Amino acid sequence: MIADIVSENEEVEIEATYTDETVTVKNYVISGYGADFDVEGLVRRLDRGDIEIPEFQRTYVWNQKRASRFIESLLMGLPVPGIFLYRDKGSQTLRVIDGQQRLQSLKAYYTGKFPGSDREFRLMGLDSRFDGFAYADLPAQDRRRLNDSIIHASIIQQEAPDDDGTSQFALFERLNTTSTPLSPQEIRGAIYEGEFNNLLVELNDCDEWRILVGKPNRRKRDQELILRFLALYHDSAEYKPTMKEFLNKHMKSNRDLQKHTAAENRKLFHSTVKTILEKLGRNAFRPERAVNAALVDALMVGIACRLGRGAISADIRPEYDELMENERFRASIYAGTSQADNVRTRIELATEAFALVE
Repeated sequence: MIADIVSENEEVEIEATYTDETVTVKNYVISGYGADFDVEGLVRRLDRGDIEIPEFQRTYVWNQKRASRFIESLLMGLPVPGIFLYRDKGSQTLRVIDGQQRLQSLKAYYTGKFPGSDREFRLMGLDSRFDGFAYADLPAQDRRRLNDSIIHASIIQQEAPDDDGTSQFALFERLNTTSTPLSPQEIRGAIYEGEFNNLLVELNDCDEWRILVGKPNRRKRDQELILRFLALYHDSAEYKPTMKEFLNKHMKSNRDLQKHTAAENRKLFHSTVKTILEKLGRNAFRPERAVNAALVDALMVGIACRLGRGAISADIRPEYDELMENERFRASIYAGTSQADNVRTRIELATEAFALVE
């Protein structure tokens, strides 16, 4: 029975993990074109799934007055900002990079329910004659005007390189125009949607894990820590900078759990975090105040490797303390943490530290 209770106000603080990386600049071949969509056609495409709003963008933040003013502009024939879409080369699905609030507002107005509520979506807060109208109540000519209103879309598609998906990641990272830049894991969750991503979401709710890392991180950095553990446990021999690209490749290669099953990863993760919490306590990942991502890598992989031959019965605090006093290990978790030598050093030292415990 775990006695420690994490504070509800204690959101996980994770030390920066990419600040020491040198980004490799690639050359891309991108085709792009403009397309004018009528509003009714956009809503139909959203309903069919031909236009997809990635998971990380699905939060609707507009209030009813702001959404009403946008729709009023269309009804009045005023110009509105265009949207930005990425065409997936395989499925031909259009993914929204910019414009999801506008698209969700339109879909909700046609449906008749304001997003995230049960209330009827009527235009409100307007000085025009359209105030108070639901879509179904609009006079026929106004309904046609809205249906036929044009929204311009800029559509891009990557032609080359046709590689591991890192280039698509870069496109989302650079082209997304939200006010708060997306975290790498938020982008991965959109690009590599599938069973592996679903598993990361599930594992992130593990009680032992939450006690070790604190309240869920709104930018999915705690999910990324789980991905780092699984990627380094399975493929550390293949690691080469950057960490971003390494994680992208691992997530894509196991997108539908074709390499490592859900049951395999689930058992590996749960046994590891349970052992760490029981043997080392809730501050095992915090050499100082914040969770140290590089320490999480090393400790999780080292303990997981030892668990491969059975449960641990001995006290492992002495081995942990000795590891934390090792100058080579400390250097590898505090500076240049994504450099290949430092990743290799901390994984090897942590694995050796716990290899012989009973």
